[in-house]
Amino acid sequence: MKLPENYIEQVYAGVLGKIIGVYLGRPFEGWPYDKIMSELGEVNYFVHEKYHLPLVVTDDDIAGTFTFIRALSDYEEKKKITSSDIAQTWLNYIIEDRTILWWGGFGHSTEHTAYLRMKNGIPAPLSGSVELNGKTIAEQIGAQIFIDGWAMVCPGDPERAVELARLASSVSHDGEAIYGAQVIAAMEAQAFIEKDLYKLIDTALSFIPANSIVYRLVNEMLEWRSAEPDWRETLKKISSNFGPSIYPGHCHIIPNHALVLLGLLYGDDQFQKSLMITNTAGWDTDCNSGNVGCVLGIKNGLAGIDAGPDWRGPVADRLYISAADGGRAISDAVTETYNIVNIGRALVGDYPLTPKNGARFHFELPGALQGFMSDDDYESRNILRIENVIGNSEKGNHSLALHFSQLAPGRFGRAKTPTFIPLEAKNLDSYELIASPTLYPGQVVKARVSAAMNNDNPVFARLYINVYDETDQFQTIYGTQQCFLPGENACFEWQIGDTGGNPIAEIGIEIISDVSSNGVLYLDYLTWGGVPDIQFRRPKGSGKMWRRAWVNAVDLWDPEWPETYRLVQNNGRGLLIQGCRDWDNYAFKSDITPHLFESGGIAVHVQGLQRYYALLFQKDGKIQLIKMLDGEHVLAEIEYDWCFDQTYQFGLNADGAHLQAYINGQMIFDIVDTVTPFLGGAIALICQSGCLTAEQVEIHPMLEGEK
Repeated sequence: MKLPENYIEQVYAGVLGKIIGVYLGRPFEGWPYDKIMSELGEVNYFVHEKYHLPLVVTDDDIAGTFTFIRALSDYEEKKKITSSDIAQTWLNYIIEDRTILWWGGFGHSTEHTAYLRMKNGIPAPLSGSVELNGKTIAEQIGAQIFIDGWAMVCPGDPERAVELARLASSVSHDGEAIYGAQVIAAMEAQAFIEKDLYKLIDTALSFIPANSIVYRLVNEMLEWRSAEPDWRETLKKISSNFGPSIYPGHCHIIPNHALVLLGLLYGDDQFQKSLMITNTAGWDTDCNSGNVGCVLGIKNGLAGIDAGPDWRGPVADRLYISAADGGRAISDAVTETYNIVNIGRALVGDYPLTPKNGARFHFELPGALQGFMSDDDYESRNILRIENVIGNSEKGNHSLALHFSQLAPGRFGRAKTPTFIPLEAKNLDSYELIASPTLYPGQVVKARVSAAMNNDNPVFARLYINVYDETDQFQTIYGTQQCFLPGENACFEWQIGDTGGNPIAEIGIEIISDVSSNGVLYLDYLTWGGVPDIQFRRPKGSGKMWRRAWVNAVDLWDPEWPETYRLVQNNGRGLLIQGCRDWDNYAFKSDITPHLFESGGIAVHVQGLQRYYALLFQKDGKIQLIKMLDGEHVLAEIEYDWCFDQTYQFGLNADGAHLQAYINGQMIFDIVDTVTPFLGGAIALICQSGCLTAEQVEIHPMLEGEK
């Protein structure tokens, strides 16, 4: 099947519509209409500041949507994905009680219930079935809120989108919840090629049973819209005929599906008006608003979003995906767009797209900022205006224009983007932001910058990073400064030095002038690569952000314990993970002191909780090199006379599929994994049912003698 001509921009608009809708509805999630009208009135724009909340937050709607779709790339070798594969994706990326889901308890939260079913060995789709969980639990809203990604990989193919929606939804839901998700998926998939809302609804209805409640609801909504011009009167009918008092549970699909349709049917095809209606109507506002925003984003494109107030500027593409794959947590709408687009391209046999040779920040979509915002410190406030423009790019079509005005001694411009948990996101409520940094010491940052021809003076520019210091405040570290004459361009290359164990939180570019200056610098791209060269140690001082850089999937890791890493796992296997999926060709070393455990050691090429290679001591006097992929596979094993409370030096080198394992400097395994190998990933300490400690944890590029 041929992809739509404007596929990338439509997905981008869908992703933006989703996150804008979620951010808009999040501050008053769960409120009824009367309370919203009393406290807020009609919700026409972001209201977070009224409640002293950040705009960009962690949320299950966003994390689940952009995480579960990864099943298609994680299992790309399979011709047909299954609910079981998607269930494994849940178990791989979800950290129990900490990430992605609303952890409302077994029998109360649908997703929590399904997760516990799967954790205890019940396969999907039985894990989400009415048979096991009952009709009320199985028919809550979650299937619908996570569904948008499955639709966006099937542009113009609603039949395939509906099938993927069924497979994905049935991991945790059943019955009407699946039908509601299929309606949204079909509408979004068809919206890539069809712009008539009523035709989209007709298409969606053709895929669900005519005797279902969702089918009846949609048809009654169409009748009410035809007869009643006032959405508020229709809201009363929804409350009386399909409201929460009729459909019980924490957050049922039926009332909220009705409010998604309410915004679409009464919004006159306008992004702002549609979101206003759905959000003002109440109930699960962020979920419903996210679905409405995604539908309209795909259908009407970026122009539809930009036709009203400035939604995109405050968001600046920013989003967080709190999951076990910590290197993907600090993300943006452009990155997630290309992830979805490349999955969609793979499904039809097309090659992936990697703008500007795979640059991390390439700005190749209209209006894209990729998290870059002007610094608001007193020295740099109101100096820069940032916008995406066409041109001024060596290998692409877009660049980031940094308009500076009245630069002067002591007044400089700064444009920055997060690489780790930002200051304003350190203490998010409800959903904690669990993340690893994306940038590390030893890696090489590259950027291309050019100056506009009509700049009135030469200016200086330099890259910089902000690092969390010993008090968890920012310490700024600078790269080399370069002078830019009008019309001149230059490339930066900067290898990041040691940060004392402190995580890098931001990267940016600073513009300086000795005289009053006005003009523009263009940032063509900014990227980095290579393997970190770092010893992960406890920094001096009382700061805690160095601990937050580890994705904590163990039961206990107490900050007051004397050892830097004393891990306790009461049951099962726990991991303490740090790093990014693109790490490869590295040597990972750590001392390991087993105290009492079933097994423990280190892991490389970690891609979540269920995908990695590990070198482990086993309690039966063996040492194993294992591969975790839909279960544990022993790649190599020997007898080894180890004992508790003695320290051992573990080493595990990873060069693509080639693995070399060491104990106390002696190589014990040297193998190549030839079956669906993991070709990159983070590092981890592992403890299973017990306790281990470590102090010297380090990673560095593999030297020639280590290969």
